[in-house]
Amino acid sequence: MRIVEVEQVMEAKMVWAKRGNKIVRKVRCTSGPRKGRLVKSASQCSKAINLKKRFTLKRTRAKMGARMARKAARTKRRNPISRRVRQLNRRR
Repeated sequence: MRIVEVEQVMEAKMVWAKRGNKIVRKVRCTSGPRKGRLVKSASQCSKAINLKKRFTLKRTRAKMGARMARKAARTKRRNPISRRVRQLNRRR
């Protein structure tokens, strides 16, 4: 086997995330159509995108993008669980 034939493909990396009021392990996709997205398992990184949901969220962000961003920023600053998640991911 040649060295050029050996390719290490990192499909995803583990991160901490918030689900409701709990901290859980999730996966951040590093390749595929869901690159950069948090998903439950690495096998979801290569799944097809639901286009109806994508366009709905695109319309919602166009209408309320600034409001959504302010609310998310406030949550990340003040919610103790969000702060803990940020600390856990920073440590990695």
